[in-house]
Formats: sequence, C-alpha cells, structure tokens
Amino acid sequence: MAENRDQAMAHMNAMTPRLGLSKAVFATVAISVAILSGCAGPHDQLTTGGIPDDYRARHPIIVTEAEQTVDIPVASTDRRLTIAQRDLIRGFAANYISRASGPVYVLSPQGSPNSAAAYQLRNQVRAELTSRGIASSKIVNTSYVAVGPGDAAPIRLSFTGTTAVTTQCGQWPKDISNDLTNQNYYNFGCASQNNLAAQIANPEDLVAPRGMTPIDAQRRNNAIQEYRTTTTTIEDAGDGGF
Repeated sequence: MAENRDQAMAHMNAMTPRLGLSKAVFATVAISVAILSGCAGPHDQLTTGGIPDDYRARHPIIVTEAEQTVDIPVASTDRRLTIAQRDLIRGFAANYISRASGPVYVLSPQGSPNSAAAYQLRNQVRAELTSRGIASSKIVNTSYVAVGPGDAAPIRLSFTGTTAVTTQCGQWPKDISNDLTNQNYYNFGCASQNNLAAQIANPEDLVAPRGMTPIDAQRRNNAIQEYRTTTTTIEDAGDGGF
C-alpha cells in the first residue's frame, strides 16, 4: 500500500509543472482573444452598418404628379350610361376631387366601331361628372384615334394630380447566382412598395399629417358620466374564471 501511495505522489509531482504551464497558456490565450475582440468589435459593426440593404431605400415611395385615367367600356349599341359605367364615373370624380383641381379630359374614340355610340354618350358622361361636383368649366371634351377599325375603344377620363409612386419592378442589374454578398437582390420588396403606394388614399399624408378634427364632446361626456356612475370594477367582477 505504501509503495502505491509513493508512486501516486510521484506522478502528481511530475504533472504539477505541466498543469501550471497549461493554466498559464490558457490565461494568455484568453487575454489575447479578449483584446482582439475589443479591437475588432467596433470595426465589424461599422462595416456591417454601412452596407445598404433596405428595400425601402432601393424602392422609395415618392409623391409626384402623374396622369390618372379611367376607361369606360362602350358597346356600339349603347345609347345610355349603364349602372356600371356610372359607378366608374363616380369613383373617378371622387378621386379627382381629393387629388386635383385642374382640367378633366373626356376623350372619345375616333375610327372605331363604337365611335358613334361613344360620341353620343360623351354628353351623358359630362353631365354625370358635373352632378358629382366637378365644375362644367373644368371638363374638356376631346378625342383620340383608335388603334384599328376592330378596336372597341373606350371613353377615357383623364386628369393630372398628385399620386404616390415608386420605381418600376422587374429590374435585375446583377446576376444573383454569382452574388456572394449575402444581401437582398435588387428587385426584392419592389412589389410590396408598389402595392402600398397604390393603396394610399391621400398621397399628401406622406408629406405631412392632417389637421386634427374637433373632439366629439357628446361622446366624451358620456364616457365621463359612465366612469363616474359605474361602481363595478374588474376586481369586483372577478377574474373571469382564470
């Protein structure tokens, strides 16, 4: 037993310098890693933050003026505006009143099979626009040449007003199969931006907020009165079974 004990002590004494050396090496490596990490951290953050990879920056929504058009289909046998046609005119008039104040153009086709019917309906279109709040002095009757004799060209309503637009989609300036930057491809997010721009009812909302509407005094008084007279609270009503 004594011999085994002496052998174990001798083995531990022999390992002691190695363990001390390992601890020293480990401590040195840890300090070096900490120093290098401290130096490399801000540099990495600066480099990563400087890479533009935001689809809103590539495809920004801007407010500009653009032509707004609505085509009203006209059959060669039409003599009066249909309910669907009046709905189109009503929507166009509401869009014009909210976005523009310039002239409104009513373009009727020439050289198409339905040109006679369109010419006859033009005055009805003008009357419908007037009934929707557009001054008659701002409505301009004009015409355009149809593409061909077989083209059933519509009556086209047009005005120029402010609108929200973004860049055209479908642009691929880089070959994404050879791009190793691990970034979004250029066309990424373009469709979403175009859909968002098309859904904006008032483009001026992107420029500045609207003025606040007056408060509903009656609704406010009802809420205050209910608060003052109600004695039951959430605590009194219980926890709802939980």
